Amino acid sequence: MRPIIRNLKDVYPTLQAAQIQRYRAAEVGFAEYFGALGAHRFFSAPGRTEICGNHTDHNNGKVFAASVDLDIIAVAEQTDDGFVTIKSDGFPEDKIDLSDLNVHEDEKNTSAALIRGILKGFKKNGHNIGSFRAYTTSTVIRGTGLSSSAAFEVLVGTILSHMFNDGQISPVKVAQISHFAENVYFGKNSGLMDQTVCAVGGFVAIDLKDGDIPVIESIKCDFAKYEHALCIVDTKGDHADLTADYSEIPREMKEVAGFFDCQTLRSLSLADIILNIKFLREQFGDRAVLRAIHFFHENERVEKVVHALKNEMFDNFLSSVRESGDSSFKYLQNVYSNSDIRHQSLSIALNIAESSLHRKGACRVHGGGFAGTIQAFVPFDALKQFKMNMEKAFGTGSCHILSIRNVGGCEVVVS
Repeated sequence: MRPIIRNLKDVYPTLQAAQIQRYRAAEVGFAEYFGALGAHRFFSAPGRTEICGNHTDHNNGKVFAASVDLDIIAVAEQTDDGFVTIKSDGFPEDKIDLSDLNVHEDEKNTSAALIRGILKGFKKNGHNIGSFRAYTTSTVIRGTGLSSSAAFEVLVGTILSHMFNDGQISPVKVAQISHFAENVYFGKNSGLMDQTVCAVGGFVAIDLKDGDIPVIESIKCDFAKYEHALCIVDTKGDHADLTADYSEIPREMKEVAGFFDCQTLRSLSLADIILNIKFLREQFGDRAVLRAIHFFHENERVEKVVHALKNEMFDNFLSSVRESGDSSFKYLQNVYSNSDIRHQSLSIALNIAESSLHRKGACRVHGGGFAGTIQAFVPFDALKQFKMNMEKAFGTGSCHILSIRNVGGCEVVVS
């Protein structure tokens, strides 16, 4: 396998001058923080947007997502001090001792836990690790469902792959190790989608039936060809105290699966749910049953989305995205928290989006849901008004117009 090393123009087809300036600024940041800049290398990992497959990955489902043109970059330099030291712009330094790769309970939910977990994952899989120091900066907007944490994990894994393994660790393996770190060390019971998309790049269809060996298919598509833009709208919702809301979705789905002595819903069919719906409702409640039903229909929608884009049927693609959003609202029920009915910013955003689109394009909840962002595919001729309407409600800069990046985690040559 050839190492994934990209020229700047491959990673950033537009605005290359601005990106060169950004990388040079990161060099300055490295030198100012660590005191000197020696033989260094550059790395990048993108954020991602989920397009279809809302809350299916944790039950070994199917997802369709894409990496975006917002990324985390690193200036990294190999050392011999026995530590991995990472300073991220705006955040405290993380310093991990390579001789201590055990889980630290007091590190849960921190970037230090992710770094330690990735180092352990490399080691337990028989890969080389070593000491380095890095300075990172990010354009991946935190709290918007673009997976800044997965981008950071993939960035660290990509550095380890290139610095100590000749770039021979596959993107999928980097994703799996990152997922291990997030689940075991960070303490978040998530699926494999985020890390896989950030590592692989581009439009990616993922079948997670066998979690250890995901089936990945890259899909070629250019939304501009269909005169549509991808927008992510940050509704400024507060993610605090939503952990229980997020965790209840996989828990309830897996409880339904457990009724059939299965670990996940992927081992079942919709017919199993319908035939046993009376007993399932009595034992687990209606919401759990509705979420299970969403899972099976959402898997089918992923197939429809992929088929539509492969065959250049963009209207069908938009229709499936709208169906996904409708199912997430009604059956998955992750658009607002039932424990805080006064705050329903996503519902407001979806209403404004639908009014602005006039039955064109598509919009839906983005990412985990409950607060944060919506996703919209907006016709070019409606884009200016759409952005104005959104920012009137949620503030200047709340509507982000993004592009799909065709490159995942990589080393970057900056010249």
